[in-house]
Amino acid sequence: MSLASEHTRHVLFLCTGNSARSILAESVLQHLGRDQFQAHSAGSQPIDQVNPMALEVLEEAGYPHLGFRSKSWDTFASLGTPALDFVFTVCDRAANESCPLWPGHPVTIHWGLPDPAAATGSRDEIRDAFRKTLRQLEIRIQSFLDLARSSDQSSDWKRKLQEIEFTVTS
Repeated sequence: MSLASEHTRHVLFLCTGNSARSILAESVLQHLGRDQFQAHSAGSQPIDQVNPMALEVLEEAGYPHLGFRSKSWDTFASLGTPALDFVFTVCDRAANESCPLWPGHPVTIHWGLPDPAAATGSRDEIRDAFRKTLRQLEIRIQSFLDLARSSDQSSDWKRKLQEIEFTVTS
């Protein structure tokens, strides 16, 4: 797959509840990749509410934080939805579920991250967990964008994108 073409590429970030990690990733890619990518997020079992701390951390970091909603991954598997180029699972549970058939036959990658919504402790400790997750996503998404924009766009996307997960540890 080459990203040298002029059209927008669609990327879907999946997590079970679609309330924190996938929302953070959607916002980061929507902001950083707006010239080439349209970011989306969804969940296999959406909880119908975006985690307020996710929105606070996005706002604090200067990312889009308004208008996000938790939605089912079925939204992106139905007729009339955009063909997907990439699907990233950002939680282990979603990665192990049987996903729908996605339009466009996207490259699928797992970028597992701890769930900041499961963090315990003081409000500051929980906020720090969200900040850490956001930072990990920023690094991975920037690496993805660098790869997509490079002149050496190998057909081995899956391997290169998996390498991004394992080179980002903090």
